[in-house]
Amino acid sequence: MIDKRALKRRYLETKTRAGVYAIKNQVNGRVLISGSTNAQAAINRRRFELKMGKHSIKSLRADWAEFGADAFVFEVLDMVKHRDDPGFNLADELNELVGLWQEEVDCPDELNYRKIGKTP
Repeated sequence: MIDKRALKRRYLETKTRAGVYAIKNQVNGRVLISGSTNAQAAINRRRFELKMGKHSIKSLRADWAEFGADAFVFEVLDMVKHRDDPGFNLADELNELVGLWQEEVDCPDELNYRKIGKTP
């Protein structure tokens, strides 16, 4: 017998993990790198939005419709390391980590879903 109260309590006690994630198009090499205070939940949300045709990034939504779900890889790239330092700011740490990964992946503008279709 499943103890629903225990499952709910365990779920509520689980700490979310802030991190950086990527959505990669394996057909044309385009990529979206982003961050969230709950990286795995963000991946799940993005996948659901794409399946429903409701993702906010038009070029990503169009590629999903053209190439299908099997053309995409969703992955967590890195997680924020929490510190006990009183000056620790999760949002700042996450933004810095996202910036580092955007540099690391070295994605030119024409392959970056955030920059496709944007004028300089």
